[in-house]
Amino acid sequence: MLCQGIKFLTLTAAQQQQTQQRGMATLKSISIRLKSVKNIQKITQSMKMVSAAKYNRAERDLKQAKPLGQGSKIFYEQAEVTPVEGDTNKLMVAVTSDRGLCGAVHTGISRNIRDTLLANASERENTKIVCIGEKSRAILQRLFAKNILFVATEVGRKPPTFNDAAKITIELMNSGYSFGSGKIIFNRFRSVVSYVIDELPLYSKQSVTSASKISLYDSLDNDVIQSYLEFSLASMLFYSMKEGACSEQSSRMTAMDNASKNAGEMIDSLTLTFNRTRQAVITRELIEIISGAAALE
Repeated sequence: MLCQGIKFLTLTAAQQQQTQQRGMATLKSISIRLKSVKNIQKITQSMKMVSAAKYNRAERDLKQAKPLGQGSKIFYEQAEVTPVEGDTNKLMVAVTSDRGLCGAVHTGISRNIRDTLLANASERENTKIVCIGEKSRAILQRLFAKNILFVATEVGRKPPTFNDAAKITIELMNSGYSFGSGKIIFNRFRSVVSYVIDELPLYSKQSVTSASKISLYDSLDNDVIQSYLEFSLASMLFYSMKEGACSEQSSRMTAMDNASKNAGEMIDSLTLTFNRTRQAVITRELIEIISGAAALE
């Protein structure tokens, strides 16, 4: 009986050790995950604060850039400029940036262009795309690699300037691509939690010169019209980039705030699980100790 008792106690000790190891492994894994989630929460909170500061600056800059873009748009509307019949070449400019973690700001613009081109096969063959930012290029290149005219990178790290828009305009003018009409697709800022996809029209020099009400403007020759077209293109690009930057920062601020809240909820859940698991391990060990002591009596 003594030998059997010793054997019984030996098995119990081994089972106790295995149970303890399993419990510690579970506690350790929960602890590691809890620590990683806390670190992620610190990062998202820091990114939210940085985005909030950048958003305030972007909103101030947007107020100064609005007259440039809206003035060019009003000119085309007042002169009743329309695309030249027979010229099927079109241009689409996607205004995004190189940075992510800002919700569906960039994917919405890319989806808009994708749906437009997939809906009309003939329009797809005669349309070129200019991608401002790597995010739009990464999405549109999968289906429309042949349609991409060029890509402007290094966008979004710093606030956009008129010089950046001028460089894109010069690159477009020197690309050799002649288009009858086009549009700039960008995110128009509405509020801190809201933005909408908007468009600005683009027209060729022939469309402007043949407009029905272009005679309302005096002293317009070919050189003046060409100079204004280049300036208006740069102005609308600058305005759309400012709108996109403001929308991007506000969306990133909202996304990081939601991520921080989700991380907080996950931390509470993991903390509760950790405490319950630790309590279960302690209770199990006490039961095994009491059972072993009772077997010795």
